[in-house]
Amino acid sequence: MELTEKIQGILATLPAKPGCYIYHNAEGTIIYVGKAISLKNRVRSYFHSDSSHDAKTRRLVREIVDIEWIVVGSELEALILEMNLIKKHRPKYNIRLKDDKRYPYIKIHWNEPFPHVTVTRQMDEDGSRYFGPYTSAWAVYQTLDVLRKIFPYLTCDREITGLDKRACLYYDIKLCIAPCIGAADQTGYRQMITDMMDFLAGHSEGVLTHLQDQMQKAADEMRFEKAAALRDQLKALQFIIERQKIVFATDYLDSDVLAMARTDGEACVQIFFIRGGKLIGREYFILEGTEDTADQEVMSEFVKQFYTEAANIPEQVMIPEEIEEAKIIAQWLRSKRGGKKVELFVPKDGQPHDLVKMAAENASETLQSLRAQWQADAHKQEQALGELQAALKLPVPPNRIECYDVSHTQGVATVGAMIVFEQGVPSKGLYRKFNIDSTSIGSPDDFASMEQMLTRRFRRWKGSQETKSGPGSKPDASFSFLPDLIIIDGGKGQLGRVVKVLEQFDLFDKVPVVGLAKQEEEIFFPHNSQPLILPRHSQGLYLVQRIRDEAHRYGITAHRARRSKQGLASQLDSIPGIGPTRRKALLKHFGSMDKIKEASLEELSAVKGMTGPAAESIKAHLE
Repeated sequence: MELTEKIQGILATLPAKPGCYIYHNAEGTIIYVGKAISLKNRVRSYFHSDSSHDAKTRRLVREIVDIEWIVVGSELEALILEMNLIKKHRPKYNIRLKDDKRYPYIKIHWNEPFPHVTVTRQMDEDGSRYFGPYTSAWAVYQTLDVLRKIFPYLTCDREITGLDKRACLYYDIKLCIAPCIGAADQTGYRQMITDMMDFLAGHSEGVLTHLQDQMQKAADEMRFEKAAALRDQLKALQFIIERQKIVFATDYLDSDVLAMARTDGEACVQIFFIRGGKLIGREYFILEGTEDTADQEVMSEFVKQFYTEAANIPEQVMIPEEIEEAKIIAQWLRSKRGGKKVELFVPKDGQPHDLVKMAAENASETLQSLRAQWQADAHKQEQALGELQAALKLPVPPNRIECYDVSHTQGVATVGAMIVFEQGVPSKGLYRKFNIDSTSIGSPDDFASMEQMLTRRFRRWKGSQETKSGPGSKPDASFSFLPDLIIIDGGKGQLGRVVKVLEQFDLFDKVPVVGLAKQEEEIFFPHNSQPLILPRHSQGLYLVQRIRDEAHRYGITAHRARRSKQGLASQLDSIPGIGPTRRKALLKHFGSMDKIKEASLEELSAVKGMTGPAAESIKAHLE
């Protein structure tokens, strides 16, 4: 391929040192991140004769217009930097875990005197203990529902002194051991949480022994109610343990067993978690961007990305075949495990080999099931869009649908919501909210608010068309494209205002619009008094309802946020000497009304634009 002068210059100056290289396309977007022992040799290899490259690499190279590199001290540092960059930028040509969102974890707040248990998607170095990641938040909450019956941990926000007169309802239904009233002391409560963590880590023998000893002690002391509660906890725990399949002798190493199934550019990796010789759980993860990539490389990328997120790393990771980076990955895993040995190995026979084979079968079945579900969903979406095209007499299927809604409370904090569905599914990155300027409208007026919102939306579209061919920033995809259909949450009145806006921008004949009345789910057309009622169980109606409900949800959420913000500010507005400039400076400096109330006169006076009398006025009105 013919190289640009810029690329040739970059290739000529590449260092022969370890590091990461970053490829950008014409828009400046990062499209690939890689690492190398020698940046010079590795990056140059992409631009040699492309006959040896696979189709994916040839497509990548054709898009590269700029190259960055970062030199590091070792191959291990390059590995860690590469993983962090992929996690941050999610380049389209890298293999990556499919979901954008972070996976959920169970978080034990061990740094608290009486630790709480929560679900989080972020691991922080705050002294807490984490378990996960899990692929489903629903599965996490199901797990905690069961565990709470065995380990009845705190869920309230009380400050635990042991001196409260009454416990809450959860104590009565045996879902809390009530340290608030002194029914359990700090030592006993923390021991229960320790048992819970041991159980989550797959080591239940010590937990069983401890509960049995507690039960016997309570019986010997004739605290029969306590002994009965412990007996019930033991039964529940033993029931769960009996369902965990014993696969090895208990002295076998704690292990994760990985295997994979692939089809059409996607891969499913199944993990079995073996702890204390028992299969305590399993999860599956989907990878995308795997087309034209060897199995070994896909598995290598998964191991790196999964264990970057994993809260715990076992002594042993079984994989279906050798991977090229096994040595450096094992070194990295050891560092994450605090220097303790981690073995990456391919079992050739016996029970370990059977486990990998079973994991592969599970991965294949999971991927087939997911593909059948994806295809069914895609068929429903195609059916829904086809039904809407026919029913609304549209020239093309409405692949981009925009819906608008207005939310307020008695005219206060009015917010307009714009949501976008593409190919029948929500494109949340394209959602936008509009803070409505009520001063230009007067009294609460949903029709005028709708008109203002649509005017601003299509003014943005017009502006994007005028600047599209010129220099400047990348156009906002929320506004730079016209919809195939607009749905308005409302009847004829709202529809009339939208038509007025479309006519102003000469778009009435280009952009179809309908109104959806709430009561009978009637669809209204411009200049037509006869509504359309879609068949009650049609996919088209389900899609329209889902779009309308999503617009309402998004609008309500945005309105509540604005109303809350205005509520804070209005407390300052009522104070003599505090105008918009000082109010903004105070909120920016302190961050919240609570902190403003707590601030001393000296701290208030130190804020830019404030004076001593103004600070005294705040203290007088807020105390």
